[in-house]
Amino acid sequence: MIAIVTDAHYRMSVALIRDLADAGVQVIACEQPGFYKPVGFSSRAAWQCYELPEGDVADGLLALCRDVVSRCGEKPALLPVGAKTLAAVANAREAFDEVAGLCIPDPGQLALLNDKAALSQLAQRLGIAVPQSYSPELGESVAHFAARAPLPCVVKPLCGEAFGLSAAQRYVIARTPQALEEAYTRFFALTNSAPVVQEYLPGTALGCSILAQDGRVVASIAHRRVREYPVTGGPSSCCRVADETPLLRAVCALVRETGFCGVAMFEFKCGQDGAPRLLECNPRVWGTYPLTRAAGTNFSYLWCCAALGEPLPDYIRPQPVKMTYQPADLAAGLGYLLRGRIARALGVLGSLLDPRVKNGLFEWRDAAPGLRYFAGLFRRARR
Repeated sequence: MIAIVTDAHYRMSVALIRDLADAGVQVIACEQPGFYKPVGFSSRAAWQCYELPEGDVADGLLALCRDVVSRCGEKPALLPVGAKTLAAVANAREAFDEVAGLCIPDPGQLALLNDKAALSQLAQRLGIAVPQSYSPELGESVAHFAARAPLPCVVKPLCGEAFGLSAAQRYVIARTPQALEEAYTRFFALTNSAPVVQEYLPGTALGCSILAQDGRVVASIAHRRVREYPVTGGPSSCCRVADETPLLRAVCALVRETGFCGVAMFEFKCGQDGAPRLLECNPRVWGTYPLTRAAGTNFSYLWCCAALGEPLPDYIRPQPVKMTYQPADLAAGLGYLLRGRIARALGVLGSLLDPRVKNGLFEWRDAAPGLRYFAGLFRRARR
């Protein structure tokens, strides 16, 4: 069994490469040109490393898949990691079906689940709780809307990732009318469409991540965000496996309704009442994907088997573990300390000293990717 894992510069790709190699899959780590020493290329779990030629990513991947079929006599499972790579493969699905195994969403499913407003409307139709949304009246100025909208609120573009925004740049928590007006205007200018404005939910952030085939969930794992960086609302720097029961019914309903196929993470946040509301969906490999490995599941192998049309083994349920990303979690600790949140800052130290806490990237038996990633952070900091 052969698998091609794309976008090897992402730390999420390393977990996928390691998991598949542990399951006996020969993994080709793949990257587009222009990335300096992708972390996935340094993993001892990678069977081969391949840099795509300049030009269209779909054409490069098609050529690679054809070469694998020619040399090895079998179709590889193509597992796209990055959003742009996934979209390129989805748009050329018919060509890829001849030379690769795929378990990915189609362009319509990607468009729907990436569109926060459309997803919210679908969720409400299915009886799934979502945050309250606000929008300007017809002809109302942004300044007037900002002056009357309830605060604090969250402002975010319909699909920030499509415009090159990092996770921390894809939303703003507006606590003043001026901040709301500025964020609304900036996102509108960037995307040429009105951003989403929603109530701010102060409770726990949760994620329910799934692998689905033709509208049926075949594997799932939930996580609770423990810490984030930046501490004002960035992605998880520390998370732990959570009870998926309160979330899975809603996720299964959305997957069934859309006929979704592939991997995705549905993000929820709790309100004052403690009940979760659906925020958005990442219909691709997500930032905390390494938790599937840290928790001892066979999630990656199931995805590979699903792509190749192989019988699916039983899903190994996740163990109740905690996982951190270093040094992001150390930076989070500093951020909490500067804001006087001493207990949260001390929690970082506790996780660092606790041998039971897993690291989302660094592993002693395959240390090179973690060391290369840390070296890259140091180079960027020096600049």
